[in-house]
Amino acid sequence: MFFRSFVQTLPVLMGYLPLGATFGILYANLHLPWYYGILSAIVIFAGAGQFLLVSLLAAHAGLFEIAIASFLLNIRHLFYALSITDEIKNFGLSKYYVLFGLTDETFALLKSNQASLNPKTMEKSYFYITLLDHFYWIIGCGLGIFLGGYFALNPKGIEFVLTALFSVLTLALIQNSKLKAPFYIACVLGVFGLIFFPKENFLPLSILCGIVILLVLRRWIRV
Repeated sequence: MFFRSFVQTLPVLMGYLPLGATFGILYANLHLPWYYGILSAIVIFAGAGQFLLVSLLAAHAGLFEIAIASFLLNIRHLFYALSITDEIKNFGLSKYYVLFGLTDETFALLKSNQASLNPKTMEKSYFYITLLDHFYWIIGCGLGIFLGGYFALNPKGIEFVLTALFSVLTLALIQNSKLKAPFYIACVLGVFGLIFFPKENFLPLSILCGIVILLVLRRWIRV
């Protein structure tokens, strides 16, 4: 089961190493102790949240501002957790770690892997996938902090790896899902949002509109 989970997480590995390294390089430019950067990868484990943290620290923001901004940025993870509650409710202590490590990429892998698992193997699979993704992120951040501390590296442009990673995982999730309608709705809503939503509020407005649309249409888009 561990090897199977490792193979499934290889796309995340290829995305998290360069993306984590980018965070590490940016963090190293703040000239803060290296171990705080590693600690953030272990405890926070949120790519967008950690990038936001770097920018806020560079702007000398206060703890309250950092807390509020991080909460608003990562509030979508609450919906991820709610969507897998029934699947993990009978897990042991591992369910708390799975909920903690529920990043965008991990959530996509868990949902795409769900149909091929039985209740006996699901807990181990969910735990290993979450653990491996977490490990990849820590290694990537640590590598970036080391490189950024000893070499003058420019991470500009490497953040596109996140877009590529999302694209790969989304395609895998579509292929393994019987319910296609939410994906089509998300595509249309994404195009609509890019045209009409303010850039700084694109994500929360898109999430809110998506929830409303799915609630209204839930009777017609069920399997």
